[in-house]
Amino acid sequence: MSYTYEYYKAAADYLLDKFGERPEIGIVLGSGLGHFAAQVEAPVAVPYAEIPNFLLSTAIGHAGQMLFGTVAGRRVVCMSGRFHYYEGYEFEQLALPVRVLKLLGIRALILTNAAGAVNLDYKPGDIMVISDHIKFMGASPMRGPNVDEFGPRFFDMGSAYTPALRALALKLAEKSPLTVHEGVYWFSPGPQYETPAEIRAIRALGGDAVGMSTVTEALTASHCKLPLLALSVMTNMAAGVLPVPLTSEEVIETANAIEGPFTEYVKDIIANI
Repeated sequence: MSYTYEYYKAAADYLLDKFGERPEIGIVLGSGLGHFAAQVEAPVAVPYAEIPNFLLSTAIGHAGQMLFGTVAGRRVVCMSGRFHYYEGYEFEQLALPVRVLKLLGIRALILTNAAGAVNLDYKPGDIMVISDHIKFMGASPMRGPNVDEFGPRFFDMGSAYTPALRALALKLAEKSPLTVHEGVYWFSPGPQYETPAEIRAIRALGGDAVGMSTVTEALTASHCKLPLLALSVMTNMAAGVLPVPLTSEEVIETANAIEGPFTEYVKDIIANI
């Protein structure tokens, strides 16, 4: 497959024709967090299956559609469902959603995900503003011929998680009932959860939370110089912390439990970007 500028533009042009206006902010919703989509006012929904060249979401808790509308008075495009390496996609394919959002005209990107708490000071229901990530496996979504229209062949990752947006999120957390931390996200390929030994290693190497998403999107956003904020919901303690098995049901249950305050927190961030 040749991933050219025109390949991504075909998807963006189709979506712009559906919506008519360019969105200001892009939002990607993670596992169990799709209920935020209900906050999109006057929504125009486009199933992923209808979008040229787009991918299909197969993960539990992912609706698989693009929503255009407004949140907190701002024009947004909301991806209710994302794509993961464990679904069978190659890393190069996972550049597609953020590149399409960039071509739609967004000026900032908010990523959310469900994650396991590695840091023992965290607990289920806490939020982590991602300050950095660790990815020790696999290729990059930028692997292969560079698409110069988006960014350079080699690009910096020093401020991939935009400091000003992180500061804003932490400031707004002061008036939220949520417990909000700032920390490092460890990318794990999945779909199996990590072993207790792997979690001990992740903690020793500086990871505060672990998950199976977000990093490919962050890499793509950094490549095309798109301001980025990423928020992890601690939906469970990571393997080995508690003497119970990890389940996807626990992830969904915890995400549902904080639906109200997390929705208000994200809306407050959108209003203040």
